[in-house]
Amino acid sequence: MFLWAGLQNLAFTPWLYRLARWALGAVFVYAGVVKLMDPEGFALVISRYGMAPDFLVPVAALGLPALEVAAGAGLLFDLKGSLSAILAMLVLFAVVLWFGALQGLDIDCGCFNSGELAEHDSLRQALYRDLIMLAVAAYLYLWRWWRRGAREAAGWRHVYQFNSREVRT
Repeated sequence: MFLWAGLQNLAFTPWLYRLARWALGAVFVYAGVVKLMDPEGFALVISRYGMAPDFLVPVAALGLPALEVAAGAGLLFDLKGSLSAILAMLVLFAVVLWFGALQGLDIDCGCFNSGELAEHDSLRQALYRDLIMLAVAAYLYLWRWWRRGAREAAGWRHVYQFNSREVRT
């Protein structure tokens, strides 16, 4: 029991949460900025997957990196909705990489830059990297859930009247 409590205290420290949040947010900001600097190269990578119609490729080549930057910056500052956006993008990226690996595509994953294919063996390695980031996102959700439960158990939940409505904090 003592060991479990010690592990719980270590895993749910605010600094570990912040470090994981900052690291995941920084990865998304970096990846988005790099793709925004070369939208034509990223559009070529998207078109090689063959999953999007040609007319949507330029929109995705600009919109997806912009969303990555916005969600990453939001996670750096712990803004509401940013973790959900990052989780949704990670699931999308994992599905696309899984599709590419199943098809046996020998293309750049498009995760960071156009020279990435030379640096990595395959789409599978990028998929494993995304699964690790999914685990970090799951940890962040778990930490928030645990923290909320600890606050409520400690009596931090207050009810007061605001503009004739009951508000719970």
